[in-house]
Amino acid sequence: MLAAQTRMELILLLRNGEQLLLTMFIPITLLIGLTLLPLGSSLGSHHKVDRIVPAVMMVAIMSTAFTGQAIAVGFDRRYGALKRLGATALPRWGIVGGKCAAVLIVVVLQSLLLGTIGLALGWRPSPVGLLAGAVVIALGTATFAAMGLLLGGTLKAEIVLALANILWFVMLGASSLVFTSDNMPRWVALLARLIPSGALAEALDRAQHCGVDWYGLIVLLVWGVVAGWLAVRWFRFD
Repeated sequence: MLAAQTRMELILLLRNGEQLLLTMFIPITLLIGLTLLPLGSSLGSHHKVDRIVPAVMMVAIMSTAFTGQAIAVGFDRRYGALKRLGATALPRWGIVGGKCAAVLIVVVLQSLLLGTIGLALGWRPSPVGLLAGAVVIALGTATFAAMGLLLGGTLKAEIVLALANILWFVMLGASSLVFTSDNMPRWVALLARLIPSGALAEALDRAQHCGVDWYGLIVLLVWGVVAGWLAVRWFRFD
């Protein structure tokens, strides 16, 4: 049942034009454009592509696991799809698990695609850095998926659509403060890393250099646990 539900959710994700724009085209455009454009030293002292790849990975994860997931769940509730699924033999954990598994598969595909493009543009992470980055990506995906389920499973679809897109831009702005922190006071970067996007961006950046951002990992874990608990408590199928 879980495999069948995952397959259906994956097909729906990949067949949606808006989802593809969020999950594939925008991150790829950002990766190529930001790497090739003359941005000077605004991205810090590292090799430019080494800073851009983690940032774009964060955007891709946030778009798929949070924004896309929240909007899809919100409109599934509005049109009664989740209510009908809830009346079948498929258990609640199968519905939620299928959605999360489909999101995870899309994130893996995104990571492979963006990583390949990054390598072509000069990104050279170490094998250990790639492994550490995979762990951070898994944690970030779980955190943003929990937030997406919380938003999409509690509010009306129209509110979810507006709020999810607004929060996407807010979190994107917070993460940009992390990547320009060399030119800002340290407390600004620390505050920006309290936002899940900022925490994930910095954790990915350090992971590729075989470092561990415990501050960012703890922030992601706290957001994920709290959002997951609230989603389980308040999630509605109609």
